[in-house]
Amino acid sequence: MSASRPRRTRLLFALLTTALAGTLTLHPTAPPAQAAAPATFTHPGVTVSKPQLDFARSKVLAGAQPWKGAYDRMAASKYADLNRAPRPRAVVECGSYSNPNLGCTDEREDAIAAYTQALMWYVTRDARHATKAIQLMDAWSAVIRDHTNSNAPLQTGWAGSSWAKAAEIVKHTYTGGWADEGRFATVLRDVYLPEIINGSHSNGNWELTMMEAAVGISVFLEDRASYDKAMAKFRTRTAAYVYLASDGPLPKTVPGQNLDTRDKIVRYWQNQSTFVTGLTQETCRDLTHTGYGISSIAHVAETSRIQGQDLYGTDVGERLRHALGFQAKYEQGEPVPGWLCGGSLHLGLGPVTEVGYNALHNRLGFAMTNTQALTERTRPSGTNNLFVAWETLTHGDNPA
Repeated sequence: MSASRPRRTRLLFALLTTALAGTLTLHPTAPPAQAAAPATFTHPGVTVSKPQLDFARSKVLAGAQPWKGAYDRMAASKYADLNRAPRPRAVVECGSYSNPNLGCTDEREDAIAAYTQALMWYVTRDARHATKAIQLMDAWSAVIRDHTNSNAPLQTGWAGSSWAKAAEIVKHTYTGGWADEGRFATVLRDVYLPEIINGSHSNGNWELTMMEAAVGISVFLEDRASYDKAMAKFRTRTAAYVYLASDGPLPKTVPGQNLDTRDKIVRYWQNQSTFVTGLTQETCRDLTHTGYGISSIAHVAETSRIQGQDLYGTDVGERLRHALGFQAKYEQGEPVPGWLCGGSLHLGLGPVTEVGYNALHNRLGFAMTNTQALTERTRPSGTNNLFVAWETLTHGDNPA
């Protein structure tokens, strides 16, 4: 009798373990990501590479469309103004939906302006644009010390994404010197990175944008450890943000969010209970926030490709392709079925299709009919005034 009890105990434990494992497979998470950082970083290498910049510049100088029209739109924007005066703050305070807005818009738009001026410099070779980008970055690096209130992580992600793109182009293509580049790098490392690197349990676009900024900053700093940490969080969040039928009956989840029942997952997915390929965690919230998430997925995938690891051929690319196609279909005006978001969608995807469309359609050959139609109809794409800017110029039908 005494020998049989341990056997029964072991059998019960095995059965319980099997049952628990079966339950957990309803909410699988992404497998642990392997090290992603390259042995040597490529510069400029945040979302846009030097070959891509060279292609865009050659098309603009030749007067070819849609690039010349995209450049003209950028050049006419407030962000390209050489008289722009930066408006830095020591503490940027951003509450929910930027209320209060104490420096939030100023910081985001100065960062977009720095990126715009960097692109203007690259296309025109007019050094005034490079020095304006440097002026904007230096003004903020001399002052900024913290981001506060509830939107601080998202605000840091938005601004940090643009700062990294601007800094990469200026540092690695402008030969006129940047005396305070080290101070700017220190601010990215000490003020921006700590606010975003550990991620977020809020709506998925938050963490995706935060990881976009973290990856970009890591490239600029050549910080392999933070690059790997950010990329691992990005891959887990991407898998939990865009649903594929192959995921099973329920979407994947992010560890630590306590989404351990179907009811919790449905609530987190904006009360959407029917899951189909291409649906995102925020589709039933609105397509604008969904566009933020999709854009950051594309930006990180593009940065990763430039750095030598092409995620477009993985589930990241598959999720991006289907997310673009699913949202583009309804953004184009297809009637919304009753099972989707109660039969009503809040449209407004934004200028977010060019990067993913170029990579997946032009490079990999997927048809992407809906995404193509939306992309071509909305060219030249502009900026969402948060962290997306001028992507018809930089990525439209760009083979580099």
